[in-house]
Amino acid sequence: MTGPAVILIGPPGAGKSTVGPLLGALLGIGFADTDDRIEAVAGKPVGDIFIEDGEATFRALERAAVASALADHQGVLGLGGGAVMDPGTRVLLAGQPVVYLETGFTEAAKRVGLDKPRPLLLGNPRAQLRALLEQRLPVYAELACITVSTDGRAPEEIAADIAAQVSHVSQDRQEGSSADENPGQAR
Repeated sequence: MTGPAVILIGPPGAGKSTVGPLLGALLGIGFADTDDRIEAVAGKPVGDIFIEDGEATFRALERAAVASALADHQGVLGLGGGAVMDPGTRVLLAGQPVVYLETGFTEAAKRVGLDKPRPLLLGNPRAQLRALLEQRLPVYAELACITVSTDGRAPEEIAADIAAQVSHVSQDRQEGSSADENPGQAR
């Protein structure tokens, strides 16, 4: 198999950057974050890219970073919260081992710290976060093969939950590989 073993998606504050390395350690594989890749290419933080170059430039860099990571990273991959809104990225994620870190509004608001500067939460951060979640939550749910609630849970517990579910899904896929070779068979 090529590509990531697990792809983490979810809104800002879901815990992708915290849970990802823990999950990687449990599975014995590395962790990569597309925002880190974007920053390495651009030579500046994501927030600066948004402010200095605009969201369109950031999204183009993000699209390229996601496509590259899906092609060459075989560990756990964390995607930026808005990456899934790109139609091309959604096509690339189809059939991939996508795990949605589900986070409610209250928990997301606490975690992102609405008093901290975040490019997409400028102006009225609470209203912006609520609108962002309303737009993205259905997309996260649609892309996920596994959904894990993060509210009120420690990162270690979330990582262990995902590791157990991913191991189970991988085992089911291996046992059902003959079904994959027979497209007419129901899944």
